[in-house]
Amino acid sequence: MKNKNIIVGLDVGTTKVCTIVGLDHPETGLEIIGIGNHPSQGLKKGSVVNIDKTVSSIRSSVEEAKLMAGVNVTEATIGIAGSHIYSFNSSGVVAVKGIEITNEDVERVLEAAKAVVIPSDREVLHVLPMEFKVDNTPGIVDPVGMCGVRLEAHVHIVTGSVSLVQNLLRCVELAGIHPQNITLQPIASSEAVLSEEEKELGVVLVDVGGGTTDVAVWKNGSLIHSKIIPVGGNHFTNDLAVALKISHIEAERIKTNHGSVLAEQLNQSAKITVEGLHGTKPREVSLAEVAGVLGARAEELFDLINEVIREKELKHEITGGIILTGGGALTKGLPELGEYILEMPTKIGYPKSFGGMTNIMHNPKYSTVLGLLLEAARKSDHNKINKDMEINQADLVSRLSDSLKSVFKEIF
Repeated sequence: MKNKNIIVGLDVGTTKVCTIVGLDHPETGLEIIGIGNHPSQGLKKGSVVNIDKTVSSIRSSVEEAKLMAGVNVTEATIGIAGSHIYSFNSSGVVAVKGIEITNEDVERVLEAAKAVVIPSDREVLHVLPMEFKVDNTPGIVDPVGMCGVRLEAHVHIVTGSVSLVQNLLRCVELAGIHPQNITLQPIASSEAVLSEEEKELGVVLVDVGGGTTDVAVWKNGSLIHSKIIPVGGNHFTNDLAVALKISHIEAERIKTNHGSVLAEQLNQSAKITVEGLHGTKPREVSLAEVAGVLGARAEELFDLINEVIREKELKHEITGGIILTGGGALTKGLPELGEYILEMPTKIGYPKSFGGMTNIMHNPKYSTVLGLLLEAARKSDHNKINKDMEINQADLVSRLSDSLKSVFKEIF
């Protein structure tokens, strides 16, 4: 097995660090050969707060994936989120140099769109084209080869805090992994969950993680808005722990096994036994009380999502509704409550099957890491094509040089 065919996705989340190893076969395509999952320590709301603990969590996850895959892992595509991420839309215009638009023209117009003033403590992570305009024709996805004199690009720019991005990359490097690419987590989740038709129609992907909820709005096949909301599954658990005066571990167990955000769906008289804090006796709590606590936090989350949609006036763009994914999306009653508050069709999004995925991995909590693997494979193929083109060009120059030498030899 050659190392160049091995591709890796690494999702460093607030609650878990997940590593997935794939083999990119030229004939059979992408195949998953290893996965490693380890509880995450050292992150808060997607940002590193303890280097040593984060490095240890990454190392354990990578080792587990390496052991299952039976290969060495040296580089990976890293997912990034956190409340420090800020995105905005921009545009740029250039004059076309020749008759036809070339890749060079596209690169120039993207650079022009990227030439905006951003604070020195922030760096650009992604410049994602939404649409191109050639002269007065809008809605063009790929303008290369078209005729025109004026090329305009509308792009979505994702930025992050330099220090917080560097902290994450530093942890990955200390764990023995070279960060090959950085991908915004909601983009990766979208890659794993959304179909091309859904991206065209217009949907909002809501990835409910442990520390943050990542929102990605798609329309006409392009990302038109993204936002990281600093509320996640951990907030639901903390609310339960405080309200019921129980430990965080016990609150997580209750949320997972008995939690719902809609009291109406439950038997109002049903009760469960909960373990109190150390030194206190177990006691009974009604499921309606648990639902009341979780429902209040879920309403707050959907109100924040609604605010994002309203602020950017995106409601008329969203034909396909809301798609919930991530581990937090599995909380009972969440799609129904989302549909009621947002007044749009809402469903849970599961990762699309590929590469021999097991039933265990067909779970919303693995959406991001599976998307990172798909992103890594796509970029690997793109780099390979570019490399082959460079080799072919070098080959052509070499052959041309040899033929010119032979011509000169014959003449002289």
